[in-house]
Amino acid sequence: MKSFIRWSATVGLVGTTLLGSFFTSNLRALALTEQEVMQKLQPVPVFTVTDEQGAPLVASVPNQNNQNESVAGVFISQRDAQAFVQRLKRENPDLGNKVQVVPVSLAEVYQLDQQNANQTNGVDFAFIPVQQQVQSAQALVQQGQQFRGVPLFVAKGGDGGGYLTIEQNGTQVIPFFFDKEQLQGMVDRFKQQQPNQASTVEIQVVPLEGVIQTLQNENNPQLNQIVLVPSQESLQFLRSLSSSQQGGSQRPQR
Repeated sequence: MKSFIRWSATVGLVGTTLLGSFFTSNLRALALTEQEVMQKLQPVPVFTVTDEQGAPLVASVPNQNNQNESVAGVFISQRDAQAFVQRLKRENPDLGNKVQVVPVSLAEVYQLDQQNANQTNGVDFAFIPVQQQVQSAQALVQQGQQFRGVPLFVAKGGDGGGYLTIEQNGTQVIPFFFDKEQLQGMVDRFKQQQPNQASTVEIQVVPLEGVIQTLQNENNPQLNQIVLVPSQESLQFLRSLSSSQQGGSQRPQR
């Protein structure tokens, strides 16, 4: 896998956008194209563990048919990926000292997964969520249900039970957050601005895997409005990446 670096445009999304109203507009009901799905996933960095040649570290895992499948882990958190490498170095130094954490775009993982879908010996990708966010997700689902997957948090409310939007480049978009805390901050600001609707606001959680599948398959007018907001940790990573790229581009000029 190659490192994907065109992420810096997303860094300013949180903190500089304006809160909008609940989404009720009538938009064209068209399924997203493959390119549009890629564009929505591209700004989100995820983290893989690769060998010296850049190939993802793969584990052999039995499936429902008791046949082994090749699975590569994709970490939502860079810290979790680094902790995995450190543990691997302790438990299996020969392997651990040959691997590294590599950032890639979620779009790239999606593209590779699509390419491998029809291959007999293709590699499957397993997302590894942040456990704190899984716990937050579990608290939101119905009692007795088990949340599975990578949590994405979104706010709904208002008279029609629509999605809470933010303004991005003059367009109202529906933010889906990897961090519940980031969404909670937005909800708190909305309640201050619109106290008459405060009691209607509800935070919901959906799995990232389900959202990607919906983007692929459903004809829903609101799909064009969805924006995935990286976690605060990932946003800090993007800022550091953007700074290093700007510094690198200036050095040859000096």
